[in-house]
Amino acid sequence: MKRLISYSRGRLSAFGYAFRGAYDLLRNHAPSRIHMLAFVGMVAVSWGLDFPLWKWVAVLLCSGLVLAAEALNTAVEYVVDLVSPEYHILAGKAKDVAAGAVLFTAVFSGLIAILLVTDAIWGL
Repeated sequence: MKRLISYSRGRLSAFGYAFRGAYDLLRNHAPSRIHMLAFVGMVAVSWGLDFPLWKWVAVLLCSGLVLAAEALNTAVEYVVDLVSPEYHILAGKAKDVAAGAVLFTAVFSGLIAILLVTDAIWGL
């Protein structure tokens, strides 16, 4: 029983670390706030257009992927800045590729949003 309690406390503290990381991301990284604003806007549009469940799943999945990519990009930036405080071409490339991952997820999520909204308005 003691091991179970210890294990449970460890898992709960892991959630604490995750929430602290999410808070840091939203507080200190402006692009993540822009993505959250886009998410809130898309939720409002989805609500207003009375999206069916499958469209809500698409909106939430795309939004979650964009925010997760932004979080990973921020983590890469933090680690690169830690291990390479001076400019190094590979450090720059690592940051650029991580930012590219965010760009890919955001662009494709935006295209999916356009398709979902267009379908709801014009019933394509």
